[in-house]
Amino acid sequence: MRRCETLLLIILLTAGVSTALQIQCYQCEDRHDDCSSPDFIVNCTVNVQDMCQKEVLVMEDGVHYRKSCASSGACLIASSGYQQFCTGKLNSVCITCCNTALCNGPRHKRRALSCACSLHVLIPAIPLIAAIHNFFSYSH
Repeated sequence: MRRCETLLLIILLTAGVSTALQIQCYQCEDRHDDCSSPDFIVNCTVNVQDMCQKEVLVMEDGVHYRKSCASSGACLIASSGYQQFCTGKLNSVCITCCNTALCNGPRHKRRALSCACSLHVLIPAIPLIAAIHNFFSYSH
């Protein structure tokens, strides 16, 4: 009976982690408006897309926006790779990442997420992952 209780606890904890790691972001491709209306809200893939990404491109015909869900690794690499091109002038490309619901929305001043900040999401999950691994390793 103890084994069933442990398995149930692991399932409940895992369900809680899954819910906690799903966020909503605005999503659009190559738009001139900020695409921050409810029509553009999407649910990101649970435990995969844990961040919202926002690209702002300054072109000859005006400012273009791209918004999406993203994995933290891909988003942080993209944002740091384009940092030198984020000037606000013509042909500028700025990519920002954030990890709260709808944080890639209206143009309010938001702090971009650094690598150190994204770890606070992953570190608490390590003991849970280890416990699940140990449970299934010893159950055979």
